[in-house]
Amino acid sequence: MKFAMKSIVAAAAFVAVGVASAASVTVPVGTVYNGLSFTGSGSLSFSADLLGALDTGKVSVAGYGAATATVLKDSDGFYTEASASAPITALTIDTATNAVLSAATTGGATQTAPVLKSVSSGGSLTVTDLNVDLANKKVYATIIGGNGVGTLNNFYLWDIGSITGDTTVAGAGTYTTTLTGLSITTDGFNKFVTSLGLLNLGKSALMGVTDFGTITSTITAVPEPSSYALMGLGLAGMGLVARRRAK
Repeated sequence: MKFAMKSIVAAAAFVAVGVASAASVTVPVGTVYNGLSFTGSGSLSFSADLLGALDTGKVSVAGYGAATATVLKDSDGFYTEASASAPITALTIDTATNAVLSAATTGGATQTAPVLKSVSSGGSLTVTDLNVDLANKKVYATIIGGNGVGTLNNFYLWDIGSITGDTTVAGAGTYTTTLTGLSITTDGFNKFVTSLGLLNLGKSALMGVTDFGTITSTITAVPEPSSYALMGLGLAGMGLVARRRAK
């Protein structure tokens, strides 16, 4: 009985340690965590395959909300680049490891499809306010779709193929993380089709897109002013001790 009780206590302690190590905190931009404040942006760059699908449907792309869109075409009117850069609004950080578990942005891009025979009956789709779940390699977004889709918040849109770069905020500095191989979920595909009014040729073009693009996140961490003041006091104190020893 005593052995069983000790085992239960030990197991409970182990679970408690596990829960503590798994704790996280959500840090809005402009607030302070561990003496640091954060700013940053997330940029979604459309893949070549997605640009080709947009060309098929003559779909236009424009920035939405706080995001800034970059759209370039060649002399024949075909896309050579399309991207949207949105400010980061919050980070979720593992308090034990300082790993960034997720990042949220505000703003996005709107795609508008004209009526085009066999391609589209017309429609629009806005993808905005991304929430990138680095821990589970998923991307959620707010979807604003035409043709009766409406507004869907925290919609599971893409899976992330791979994550490279900085995933832990170790101190002051700039951290860049790259997420590649975005593949759309089945529900996401269906919402794209309905929102844009895609017909047979439009659906076929979208089905051919296996990689929707790349998300690049850049986070800058800077010490808060009070941290600089404490550093100054520390240096002053060290100088005073040195002078006393010299005497």
